[in-house]
Amino acid sequence: MTWSEMQPLLEQGTVDTLYMVLWATVVTVLGGLPLGILLVLTDKGGLLQNTVVNKVVGVIVNIGRSLPFIILLIALIPFTTFVVGTFIGPTAMIVPLAIGAIPFFARLVETALREVDHGLVEAVQSMGGSVPTIIRKVLLPQSLPSLVSGVTTTVIVLVGYSAMAGAVGGEGLGSKAITYGYQRFDTQFMLVTVVVLIAIVTVVQVIGDLAVRLLARRGRTA
Repeated sequence: MTWSEMQPLLEQGTVDTLYMVLWATVVTVLGGLPLGILLVLTDKGGLLQNTVVNKVVGVIVNIGRSLPFIILLIALIPFTTFVVGTFIGPTAMIVPLAIGAIPFFARLVETALREVDHGLVEAVQSMGGSVPTIIRKVLLPQSLPSLVSGVTTTVIVLVGYSAMAGAVGGEGLGSKAITYGYQRFDTQFMLVTVVVLIAIVTVVQVIGDLAVRLLARRGRTA
């Protein structure tokens, strides 16, 4: 396959991949952030200590993390069809991508929040600060660099998931690699696709690392 033939395929694959990853990241953050906060608040010694809730949420998160994505992708076909109307295409793939990544991100959020100095939490509590105030004024601001790092890691994981989604009706670079590279034995196209995926991951990592450094620097000077 010549470059002129590859170019439109790669461009469309890249657009579809970025579309899936972007929206899946938004849904993942909206779903995973509250779960991570809940895991911390309901844990032993937490502000809303509740062993039953903590164990139930923990089990759900662990089950979600333990399932291989390709299996989850297939298992969610009926649910994806119910939500979107189809299980094929980039929009449909957002559903399993987000569901697969939410438990992963929730654990990253939990880890980030546990790094916050408990003395700050106690100080706000002593001044009569409510749980929402502590979350908004202490936990989230103090853990922001770690949270951004977690988002970066999650985006990179989603790029990998999106490539696998190409095997089950998803579009994107994974689908193009399978259809035009693997099935047609075009090694050159496969290599170019891999290079594009590596470039996307590298750019995401660089932007994420830069954001973390800037936030950490601002935190030290605040």
